[in-house]
Amino acid sequence: MARVALVTGGSRGIGAAISKALKDAGYTVAASYAGNDEAASKFTAETGIKTYKWDVADYDASKAGIAQVESDLGPVEIVVANAGITRDAPFHKMTPDQWKAVIDTNLTGVFNTIHPVWPGMRERKFGRVVVISSVNGQKGQFAQVNYAATKAGDIGIVRSLAQEGARAGITANAVCPGYIATEMVMAVPEKVRESIIAQIPAGRLGEPEEIARCVAFLVSDDAGFINGSTISANGAQFFS
Repeated sequence: MARVALVTGGSRGIGAAISKALKDAGYTVAASYAGNDEAASKFTAETGIKTYKWDVADYDASKAGIAQVESDLGPVEIVVANAGITRDAPFHKMTPDQWKAVIDTNLTGVFNTIHPVWPGMRERKFGRVVVISSVNGQKGQFAQVNYAATKAGDIGIVRSLAQEGARAGITANAVCPGYIATEMVMAVPEKVRESIIAQIPAGRLGEPEEIARCVAFLVSDDAGFINGSTISANGAQFFS
């Protein structure tokens, strides 16, 4: 029986690429999403991957959503915590609401996603956790104090979970994408995009599928001894 993989924020952008890559690798995939019903329906129609709607910032909603996934598909053995938002502003202009929204989704949302499945992973003596962090969680970024804080915190989560889960056959790793050619990045003005690319030694944006391949490797049996690690996929923009 195929292992069940849950990808949060899994119906668009990097998450969609991850969902499709895991399905192609033979996993049974569930993709969660927060609000775009039209995009989720289109994604399911195109891929056959089931989508489930909940807000990762809400623990009870996450727990109920995951329970529904497990009822439909079986125990979740692989979790890819990808869901995330931005609310950018220079720190002196950042509001408490902007801070809280990003913390609740990008940091607490990772807890809310992993915590409900952790006991089952421990009981079954197997689990794969991958958290999608960011190059900006490694190096910081102007006007992203909130976002950078959460993405740095996500790396701390996987390093701690790796130590707790290792003896139970659970691995926890992070992937830190650089600037990727998603709808959001491609929607910025061309001059801004050119200035971003100018900072990337590879001379281009990354592709969502390149991040997906990192995830597919980390959740595979071949990666069983890789635990607490961070894969930086950023075209040599930053080293850590």
